[in-house]
Amino acid sequence: MYGYDQNAYPGDPYQQAGPQPGMNGMPGPGPGPYGEQPPGAQQSLYPEPSPPSLADAVRAFTTGSMAVEDFQAIFITSKVHCPRGDRPGFLALHNTPTPVIPMFSSLKELRRYAGKESKYFTVSGAEVLDLLPTGYGFALDMEGEHRMVFDAKAVEQMVDFTMRRMYG
Repeated sequence: MYGYDQNAYPGDPYQQAGPQPGMNGMPGPGPGPYGEQPPGAQQSLYPEPSPPSLADAVRAFTTGSMAVEDFQAIFITSKVHCPRGDRPGFLALHNTPTPVIPMFSSLKELRRYAGKESKYFTVSGAEVLDLLPTGYGFALDMEGEHRMVFDAKAVEQMVDFTMRRMYG
């Protein structure tokens, strides 16, 4: 390339043995270029564990086997299913001490509450915290075995936690 031959002649004393991984000829620590494994590298026998689903986190949190911070970390990255009406936005229940928005950890939970043909939209937990009107709480999996209700004060605490987590 560019005026010289990159193919070494047999016995060429000036030709290096090829690209050396790592620094100063020492073996490199990880994958080669473009994420491929270097020759002779073994694949991990144990796959990375996947994070718990929101439904699993709801069960664990309501039974006391998950800390608040762990639940919130899962909630903000999870998808939440929300019933919708004809106009954009959350549907609110006003027959509670403070208004709450019904939300669901899975489509199955939403269908149990609102019926098979119900309309819905899906957002992340972080988007819920960003879009939820001030003074509103939310109820998660209202018809489920492990339903949870977060009042407006709890939602404010979740927003504070998320802001600290995202921006330090």
